[in-house]
Amino acid sequence: MNKKIKDTIIDFQVNGGKKLHGTITTNFSKNGSVGLLCASLLNKGTTTLHGIAHIEEVNRVIEILKSIGVKIIWKDKNTVIITPPKKFNIENINIESSIKTRSIVMLIGPLIHNISSFSLPHAQGCNLGKRTIAAHIYAFEKFGVKIKTESQNYKINVKKLKKAEIVMYEAGDTACENILTAAALIEGKTTIFFASANYMVQEICFFLETLGVKIEGIGTSTLIVHGIKEINKNIEYWNSEDPIESMMFISACIVTDSKLTITRSPIDFLSLELEKLKRMNLKFKISKRYYSYNGRTKLADIEIFPSKLKALQDKIHANPYPGINMDNLPFFVPIAIRAKGQTMIHDWVYENRAIYFTELNRLGANVTLADPHRVYIQGGTPLKAAQVVCPPALRPSMVILISMLAAPGISILRNVYMINRGYEEIAERLNSIGADIKILK
Repeated sequence: MNKKIKDTIIDFQVNGGKKLHGTITTNFSKNGSVGLLCASLLNKGTTTLHGIAHIEEVNRVIEILKSIGVKIIWKDKNTVIITPPKKFNIENINIESSIKTRSIVMLIGPLIHNISSFSLPHAQGCNLGKRTIAAHIYAFEKFGVKIKTESQNYKINVKKLKKAEIVMYEAGDTACENILTAAALIEGKTTIFFASANYMVQEICFFLETLGVKIEGIGTSTLIVHGIKEINKNIEYWNSEDPIESMMFISACIVTDSKLTITRSPIDFLSLELEKLKRMNLKFKISKRYYSYNGRTKLADIEIFPSKLKALQDKIHANPYPGINMDNLPFFVPIAIRAKGQTMIHDWVYENRAIYFTELNRLGANVTLADPHRVYIQGGTPLKAAQVVCPPALRPSMVILISMLAAPGISILRNVYMINRGYEEIAERLNSIGADIKILK
C-alpha cells in the first residue's frame, strides 16, 4: 500500500517594488534532472548523478523509482547515487507520485529492456490542455513495442525489440528522450529523424555516451544511435544548468528595471531570446563562454542593465530548438508589460497556457486574450499589488511571482506547489538579490 502524499499549502507574501541587484547563479536543470534519473535505469551498475535539482518534480520521480525497487541515496544536496534492482517491481509503483508528474512516461524507454508487459499511470503534470503521447506511441511501434491507452493507464507490451528508422511524429523533448533510452540497448543502428535538439535531449545524449553508447548528430534534428547489448558500469555524470531558470532571472530583472548578473547561463539555449530582447532595446553584456561540469554544455554570464524597452512589431512565438524555447516564452509576458507599445505572444503549443497569462490583469497589466493561443499585451501599464492563486501550470505561476516583484505593496501568491515543482528555494534565492518574499505556511 503506497503512502499518501500530504500536500502542504504554501503561500508567498511579496513586498514588491524593490530593485534586484548583485549576482545570481543559475541552478541545475529541472528537465535534465528528471530525464537523467529515468535514463539511469539502463545501467546495471551504480550511477552517481551530480547536479540533480532538489525540487518537487525530482522528489516525485525518486518516489516512483524507489517504489519499483531502485535504491537511491542523496549523497549531498544535489548528488544522488542510483543502484537498480535485479528485478523491477513495477506492480508496486507509487500511483500517488506517478499521477503528479508527466515524467512518468519516460520510464517506458528504459523498462522495455527488463519487462515484457507492464502498465504505467497516465502522465499528468501541468494542466496545459490536451497532451497526447502519440509521438511516443508511433515511435515505439517501430521498435516492436505496443502501447495501448486505457482509462487510467498505458499498457505496454514488448515483442522482440529491433533497430529502426524513426520519423518523430512531433519534435517533442520527452518523446525523443524516451526513444533515445530505448535505442541505447537495441543492438545496431537506430536513426531518429525530426528529433528534438533541445537542452534536455542533448543532456541524455551526453549521458548515454558516458555509458558507452555512440550517438551521431547531437544538437541536430537527425540522431544516429549505435545501440549496445548491455550497460554495466559504475559511472559519475554532471547534469548541466537550466536555461529556463536563466531566462526567468532575466525577466525578473527586466520587469523590476534592475541591474543583475546571471552566471552559468546555458548560452546556446538563450541566443535567440537574447537577440529578440536586443531588438526590444535591452542593454546587456555576455561574458566569454566556458563549459559546464559535464564538459559539453557552453555557459556564459549575462549582465542585464536597466533599459527602456520597445515592443517588437512582429509576434513572439516558440519553436523547437533553435527557436525560442516553449518554456521561455511565458517570460516574455512580463517583459512585454514593461515595453512601450503592443506585443502579440503566440503560445501555439498548448491549448490552455495563454489563458493563464490574463491572471496578470489582477496586477494591473493589460493582457487581452485573442484566442486560446494568443494574447495581446499593451505595455507601459504600472503593476499593483494583488492576491492571486497559482494556476495549475509551472511557468505561468512563476510569471505571476516575478510580476509581483515589480508591483509596489504587499501581494499574496496562493498555493505555490507548482512553483516548487520546478524551482529550488526560489523565494530565498530571489531574496538574496533584493526581493522581499515571505513564505507563509
